[in-house]
Amino acid sequence: MLIRVKKASDCSESEVIDESVYLNRRQFMKVTGGAVLGAGTIGSVSAALQGGNPLVPSSSLAPAFQNIIETPYGADEKAAPFDVATSYNNFYEFGYGKNDPKERATQFQTSPWTITVEGEAEKTGVFNLEDIIKESMLEERIYRLRCVEAWSMVIPWVGVSLGDVLKRFAPTSKAKYVYFETLYDPKQMPGQNGNGLDWPYREGLRIDEAMNPLALLAVGMYGSVLPNQNGAPVRLVLPWKYGFKSIKSIVKIRFVETMPETTWSMLAPSEYGFYANVNPNVDHPRWTQKQERRLPSGVLFPNVIETKMFNGYEDEVASLYSSMDLSRFY
Repeated sequence: MLIRVKKASDCSESEVIDESVYLNRRQFMKVTGGAVLGAGTIGSVSAALQGGNPLVPSSSLAPAFQNIIETPYGADEKAAPFDVATSYNNFYEFGYGKNDPKERATQFQTSPWTITVEGEAEKTGVFNLEDIIKESMLEERIYRLRCVEAWSMVIPWVGVSLGDVLKRFAPTSKAKYVYFETLYDPKQMPGQNGNGLDWPYREGLRIDEAMNPLALLAVGMYGSVLPNQNGAPVRLVLPWKYGFKSIKSIVKIRFVETMPETTWSMLAPSEYGFYANVNPNVDHPRWTQKQERRLPSGVLFPNVIETKMFNGYEDEVASLYSSMDLSRFY
């Protein structure tokens, strides 16, 4: 007999929109001819990545992965419709409008793709993306995404444990933080021609945060390769932090001894802290963080829900911050 202990991060019935508004994962796979789920090797990963990302606004799906391990993460959640998750995005490298990434990233080249690993680690160098993920088993994890702008959605991601990947580079005892950097290519990313942010986009984590089991290095969503507008070909997913921490289109990982500078905390340090943990008890200077609009959501009758501490993942991550005063802004 299997007894399932409900965690605080599990979704309650009162938080989900009526089933008619959503496509859950299995329905989605059946309707779209998506991935066949189950344990096995991931030889198809490299092929899918090398196949590029032909997703355009008129197409339905990028190439599907053929072997994905189902996990209990978010098993009771209902995912946002695919078209919502791929058309309402913040990816400022392609523009500042929510639909700009979908419209402007269609020709973005994501293959071949390399990641430079440097800093306080025994194994550094330039690695092909498929070499970084080939020894890992792809997992599907259904996570809540909570934007600092007080909207949210539920997305089924496909990826590997970030901690498992980082351990393969053998970080030294000096590695207290991990720094990440997005591709800088203004020719492909028109938003980088503007002066709004200091490019390239930078993010960072404390090493114990990066090693937490929830941290995911994602290469797909909804059973298929990441759409360009969602951070192809590889991005972070950190469900207990505000969305801007989940850096997209990663080309550099650096193990460092001191806290690295990050894009939004450089731009507005009084509004965007390094940790950026979801915290309904600490408002943004210009709006409340006590509630969020769960997408899809109507204009006349918006689906507003209460925001949970650490986005509902308190059981899994609260111990990381036991020495910090969480009533303060970080």
